[in-house]
Amino acid sequence: MLELMLCSMLTVLPDYLYRRFAQGKRFGREITLYSVWYELRWGITTCLMLTVSLITIIFYNHPASTNVTAYFRTVSILPEAVGRVAEVYVGVSDHVEQGQPILRLDDSSERAAVEAARRRIEETDASMIVARSDIAVADGQILQAAESLQQARDELKTKQELNARNADVVARREIERLQNVVDGRQGALAAANAAREGAQARLDSLLPAQKASAVAALAQAETELAKTVVRAGVSGRVEQFALKVGDLVNPMIRAAGVLIPDNAGRERLIAGFGQIEAQVMKPGMVAEATCISKPFAIIPMVVTEVQEYIAAGQFRATEQLIDARQVQQPGTITVQLEPLYEGGLDGVPPGSSCIANAYSSNHERLAAGDLGMMQAFYLHMVDTVALVHALLLRLQALIMPIQTLVFGGH
Repeated sequence: MLELMLCSMLTVLPDYLYRRFAQGKRFGREITLYSVWYELRWGITTCLMLTVSLITIIFYNHPASTNVTAYFRTVSILPEAVGRVAEVYVGVSDHVEQGQPILRLDDSSERAAVEAARRRIEETDASMIVARSDIAVADGQILQAAESLQQARDELKTKQELNARNADVVARREIERLQNVVDGRQGALAAANAAREGAQARLDSLLPAQKASAVAALAQAETELAKTVVRAGVSGRVEQFALKVGDLVNPMIRAAGVLIPDNAGRERLIAGFGQIEAQVMKPGMVAEATCISKPFAIIPMVVTEVQEYIAAGQFRATEQLIDARQVQQPGTITVQLEPLYEGGLDGVPPGSSCIANAYSSNHERLAAGDLGMMQAFYLHMVDTVALVHALLLRLQALIMPIQTLVFGGH
């Protein structure tokens, strides 16, 4: 409507003034309701053509979108294993700091595992004490076997010397018996040494390895026990947290609740502009937005990122081929808008619906001075008509509360 009024002032109004003062035709006489379409045909036709051209230029070079939302990401409150809730530390709506406990699952099996691991460590320590005692016993047995062996060798040596002097003094069978005794006691000494080496190896290698395994099992059990307490990964607010003691929580099926991080949805707006404006939308463009949750306010914004992909064209690989007709509506160009000034989105709740305009600027091209006269005039006109779009946005900001409260019935 505003474009039509502006164009009529340049077309219909001059045509009427010519008819009125040059031709002397007046409303109610020569110009009536039935003849106005013929009398002002040049002005009306030119007005319609100029209006359509102006609207096209405005909306192409200065895109607008009503698909603007302050999106925010929520964090699911999930344990790492299935469990039944034993204790809840926060209320239905509460603020939590990073690392603060939110809920605790039943941990009887995890505590039992921790206690069993601790007992295994104590058992290993006791086994080490026993191994040291076994080494002491083996040392005594080695000493005893060495003394017995030495005694048997001395006896054998004495008998052998007597037999060498006089063969009739000591019987040969006696010497063989003593030799067998020496051999047996050597075997006993070797067995005692082997027993000591086994006990020492058990003390030095086996038991430390068993203790290390028990310590690792204790650490794992304590880790599993710590997982039963679900803590906040980030600082934020827990909303609509209706979890009760006794509820079953499953990380694959049922989450315990959601956590909204601090400042979520307060840094930027996500807007969807038409695909026809893909060549116009560029990072750095100045924009403006007005949100229904903050009426009568125009928020200066800037385009910080233009997504290169259109979400409507994505698909997941399945066992069926994709039919292009499944895309019912053309997707939009996803654009991120950030406040031009700090605190620009203060007072705008995350998730708010907004309207946004983006404005093209040809100042640098015009300042370069290497354009032709017609091209420079056109670019000047493009930058000038951005004012019309800015006025439209302000009119929308004024009408939006009335339209919502009065005509919307809210």
